[in-house]
Amino acid sequence: MFRTSIGSSFRALAFPPRSFNYLPRSPLKRSSVRMENLTFSSEPTAKPRGALIVVEGLDRSGKSTQCAKLRSFLESSGHPTELWRFPDRETSVGQMISAYLSNKSQLDDRTIHLLFSANRWEKRSLMEEKLKTGTTLIVDRYSYSGVAFSSAKGLGMEWCKAPEVGLLAPDSVVYLDISPERAAERGGYGDERYERVDFQRKVAGFYQTLRDSSWKIIDAGESMEEVEKKIQQVVLDKVQECAHGKSLSLLWSS
Repeated sequence: MFRTSIGSSFRALAFPPRSFNYLPRSPLKRSSVRMENLTFSSEPTAKPRGALIVVEGLDRSGKSTQCAKLRSFLESSGHPTELWRFPDRETSVGQMISAYLSNKSQLDDRTIHLLFSANRWEKRSLMEEKLKTGTTLIVDRYSYSGVAFSSAKGLGMEWCKAPEVGLLAPDSVVYLDISPERAAERGGYGDERYERVDFQRKVAGFYQTLRDSSWKIIDAGESMEEVEKKIQQVVLDKVQECAHGKSLSLLWSS
């Protein structure tokens, strides 16, 4: 029973339909900022909204620490903000992912990739609702992690991207850049499945391939305070831009 229901869900994710019922019927226009992503707001007057800020990087690059600091900064500046993490280990799909990451279960590489994607899709509607009602979302890992990590395991990048098409595109991707060797010197390294220097080196290469104009590269080897300050400068500009009515876009939907 589990295999049948999950299998059908995976097929739907791996080969997503060309149209989604939340897309407008009016013709779509390419975003002038993000050539790979497609805007889908057809409202004559753009409305203020929250910003979708994604923080990416290798394991132990400081993402969780900086995400928490960024949330505090935005909240203290008067911007409603929530911090999300993927995988969301509280959902039923997230619990399967958590067991796999902690080496308590074994899954085929394609299966775990589609589970990661399903975990993002099950939060997509809530994500859009939060943004449209003015809440900025800081997201610790997103589709880029899923594609980079699965590609590093030998899966085709285009195959990995396919189930992510149609998720919301970030307004900014903050990438915390650090070498795998330096990240390995930080506390707790090696506790989870993917925390191996040779594998993380491959992941870094695929991250580089995925970069586009929405990415901002921050040197994570600098002091915590300096990294924090640079992230704040990047994000505050995007939050203000979205408050002035920047349209939402769809990921990799060109």
